[in-house]
Amino acid sequence: MGNSASIARRSKRSSSSLANPFSQVPPVEKSPAQRPIEKILIANRGEIACRIIKTARSLGLKTVAVYSDADRNSLHVRRADEAVFIGPASAQLSYLSTTSILDAARRTGADAIHPGYGFLSENSKFAQACHESGITFIGPSAAAISLMGDKSASKKLMSGANVPVVPGYHGDDQSHELLQSEADRIGYPVLIKPVLGGGGKGMRIVHSRDEFLDSLRSALRESAAAFGDTRVLIEKYIAQPRHIEVQIFGDRFGNVVHLFERDCSVQRRHQKIIEEAPAPLMSDDFRNSIGQAAVNAAKVSSFVICCCCELPVEFIVDTATGDFFFMEMNTRLQVEHPVTEMVTRQDLVEWQIRVANGESLPLEQKTGHAFEARVYAENVPRGFLPAAGVLYHYNPPPASSTVRIETGVEQSDAVSVHYDPMIAKLVVWGSDRDMALAKLHNCLSNFQASWFALIFYNYCSVAGLPTNIHFLKKLAKHPAFRAGDVETHFIEHHKNELLDFSERAKRDVKSFAALAAVGVCVRETFMISSAESRTGGPWHTTSGFRVNNPYTRKISLDWMPESESLSCKPMSLDVTYSSDNEFLVKFAEDSSCVKLTAKRVASSGCDITVDINGISSTINYGYYLQKSAYHIHVWKDGEHHHFTTALREAYDTESHGETSQRLTSSGGSSKLTPGAVASPMAGLAVKVLAELGSNVKAGDPLLVLEAMKMEHTVKAHISGVINQVNITAGQQVSDGGILFHIKAQES
Repeated sequence: MGNSASIARRSKRSSSSLANPFSQVPPVEKSPAQRPIEKILIANRGEIACRIIKTARSLGLKTVAVYSDADRNSLHVRRADEAVFIGPASAQLSYLSTTSILDAARRTGADAIHPGYGFLSENSKFAQACHESGITFIGPSAAAISLMGDKSASKKLMSGANVPVVPGYHGDDQSHELLQSEADRIGYPVLIKPVLGGGGKGMRIVHSRDEFLDSLRSALRESAAAFGDTRVLIEKYIAQPRHIEVQIFGDRFGNVVHLFERDCSVQRRHQKIIEEAPAPLMSDDFRNSIGQAAVNAAKVSSFVICCCCELPVEFIVDTATGDFFFMEMNTRLQVEHPVTEMVTRQDLVEWQIRVANGESLPLEQKTGHAFEARVYAENVPRGFLPAAGVLYHYNPPPASSTVRIETGVEQSDAVSVHYDPMIAKLVVWGSDRDMALAKLHNCLSNFQASWFALIFYNYCSVAGLPTNIHFLKKLAKHPAFRAGDVETHFIEHHKNELLDFSERAKRDVKSFAALAAVGVCVRETFMISSAESRTGGPWHTTSGFRVNNPYTRKISLDWMPESESLSCKPMSLDVTYSSDNEFLVKFAEDSSCVKLTAKRVASSGCDITVDINGISSTINYGYYLQKSAYHIHVWKDGEHHHFTTALREAYDTESHGETSQRLTSSGGSSKLTPGAVASPMAGLAVKVLAELGSNVKAGDPLLVLEAMKMEHTVKAHISGVINQVNITAGQQVSDGGILFHIKAQES
């Protein structure tokens, strides 16, 4: 088929859209008659399981969830029509167990299995087992997955079809010595990349020969844990690349359509965090060229496409030369598929189900611009380390026709150490890039999630988490990002602006402290009034109630900055309030005052409406208890601050405007001794590299931790002698747990 047939026509709706090839490749032979799909088992968890359940339900199909020990109370389990327990928390014994999942499908009478992404979605043996069991696998055939899932084999195939590939080694010999010699031949820096899998797991950039073997061993461990496979390929590392993928979709009748391209360049730890469609700063000629390459890839692997699938063809673009190279073709639903759905106004999961059910593609496209931002439970100041725990306060922006929240959690749900730490995907659409970007920032400003360690509230043990929400807000407002000037090292190149939270953290601390103190008073008044209705009036409570008199109390707060470069700041405030909702907050440090009126929002026990100098606004709060500290999170106009205060054992009552010491400072977080080495995250100790009595230098590796199937090396912060070891390989550690103690080297 010639080029004119491959790139048939441009979208009439947008001159900037990708050339729109509705190609035909030879149809595959029809398979034996299959049962119509009436019930789908989702072999996955979290937000993607919820996403598939939503579409299946809209099509009138029943759904079956599967769950591990860690997910017994998860949202996807609650939303499905049926749910089947498949094993312990370890993914290897649950979500990666073909036997358990197929047994669940048989027991529930599921006609089809949707694998989502990750886990078994690109496992050819699982797809074949579904076929042999008479269950429709919603995705490509086992043979297609096997070929395209093997990055080495797929690159050989593409190279033979004149689709450009990155120079590298894609061979079968996986001996460490040969891999080392191939890296030497290619020239450093090189990229070690797993043959199977994705998501940045098992990838390592190696800058010199001395680093290669250690990096290779670490990559192999991570790849084995994530994908059950240790084969890798070695490629020349492109220093300033953009990551562009072209969305391909095909059916069993030979219809092939690509649905624009996506830019996935903004990443951390080789994992995407913001995606957009169409790609910015791309000329029509380049767009046509990369689109043609995607069509060529589809043609050379025509049997893959015709097995019905959403197939992104991924390219890496060298921004220095303008050249692009084939990376891989994924045989599964992409995490970022909602971006394409927003610009095409199509439901790609519905397409998957309909095509798997024997229907043809609806060949239709629309346009506009869309962004997807991935909200993670992670500690940005600590290098984006993953976090785990229970989400205490969770309030995403409302969904609409132009805003989607793809999530697998609700308030008080857990983010487990066993799985990916993504909380939600925020997807927005606008008529052009500027409109979509403005909407993205606005939605991030209204996305609330609070954090901290283990807490106790209403006798339920729950927790909050650090998130990347504020980082995403800064990224969305960065001038270079707004201009579309992105590549995969964007965060590293702009880290001084993106990762400096100190200036923002200091802003408006006093006004937020006043709001925190007033919020405590309003909340307590509401809770006391509720108690009075049960106990018989104010005479049976220990509040500060006084007839016809104002009431003043002293509140001591500790401001808890997000940035680790700033320390906890104690603040003492006198709060005077009266029955007409008027408050006067006076700061002890400089005697400055803030006067305001505040009233609880009737529909919420946590939010209040505040009027300061004639300007009224709604303030959002999150409250929880941790040991002897009361935690207060305050959101106003997209900004957030976190405070703590000690619990009051009783409500002392002082009349006639006199003050008394109500609360004392919680003292902030405990300080580590100088030689203590604390765990930067919760995880599993994979390898202990230092022994008792070892001499170490600052920067020496001490321990390899694994969390969410990603490895992190804990290093010595000072030089000295290891005089205490509190960890062994295979042991679970908590965030902040003391792993080692180093006796400092005397100068």
